[in-house]
Amino acid sequence: MHFNALKLWTLLSLLPYVGCGQHRESLDKMIGQMILIGLPTNVVDTSSTFYKDIRAGYAGGITLYERHLTPTHAAGNLRTLISAYQQAAPTPLFVAITQEGGQVNRLKPKYGFPPMPSAQYLGTLNHPDSTRYYAEQMASTLSSLGINVNFAPVVDVYMPTNPVLGSRERTFSAHTDIITRHAELTIRAHDKYKVHTVLKHFPGHGSSTEDSHLGVTDVSKTWQRNELAPYRTLLNKGLVHSIMTAHIVNAQLDASKLPTTLSRPVMTDLLRKDMKFEGVIFSDDMHMKAISAEYDLKEAIELAINAGVDVLLFSGNIGGTASTSAGELVAIIKGLVKEGKVSEERIRDSYHRILKMKTRWMQEK
Repeated sequence: MHFNALKLWTLLSLLPYVGCGQHRESLDKMIGQMILIGLPTNVVDTSSTFYKDIRAGYAGGITLYERHLTPTHAAGNLRTLISAYQQAAPTPLFVAITQEGGQVNRLKPKYGFPPMPSAQYLGTLNHPDSTRYYAEQMASTLSSLGINVNFAPVVDVYMPTNPVLGSRERTFSAHTDIITRHAELTIRAHDKYKVHTVLKHFPGHGSSTEDSHLGVTDVSKTWQRNELAPYRTLLNKGLVHSIMTAHIVNAQLDASKLPTTLSRPVMTDLLRKDMKFEGVIFSDDMHMKAISAEYDLKEAIELAINAGVDVLLFSGNIGGTASTSAGELVAIIKGLVKEGKVSEERIRDSYHRILKMKTRWMQEK
């Protein structure tokens, strides 16, 4: 995963101390691991606040978009960009991208990367060898660049009326057994190349008829419990190490109608307790309007952390949202701890899960 070996061994040595009152990291550094933030540009500016925040450990990860690619020599330049930030960070970074294929495909052939068909194409074809081939090609490409987290596969159930998933061919199928089969192939291919997969969008976004990028999305009347089936099956196979939340309202699961990212009944009671998930929970982008247009930043962060979210994603990739630095985000969360609104134990729990995920490949040797 292009992590510095010494940094990894340092992480591994910290694991026994986390959560037992003997952790060696400061509160700031533990909180910093919970922040995943979009790169401002495709140029490293060592005098910038962003770079200084990375060096200070105020972000546990960075996320990439097509805007970070250069028209020529894209692979080499991206590899150099990622390496510079990994070298600057005191703790190895999650380097994330959303590389699903089809229309949601940052690493396009026009930049010199191999083609990747949509999930819907692969699910309709329903040929395991094809899915395995394309997934391994994708994972190999990500690994070669230094990208170690892919926000994929989508395990939402296909519905043609969905404006952001079904209509964009981002889902494998309307049948959960087909979704599960192809998601498993995708996960195993990424595991082979030591790239973490993040299943999404929990607890099921497929039945929505609105786009949560743009505003409130309520699936209370359309969501069906079988949308949990791919998660349960893959969890039972030991294949799920991280999950991304959906910013949807689902009164079937939380009568208060909080977006599920901010809902303790969904994230803790359902996912952690009922489904026994012990891995890392990533929020979907906190800049999406379903959250940012409805909740104050501090309130949204407080609710998400107390709901059970481990890593908060701030992409900087959605227009109309105020830019907040990693250092400012750490200060907000530290303030919530001092005010007694978020417990330090809750921060330690997330920190422990994040460290375990970052050292996963070493522990499996």
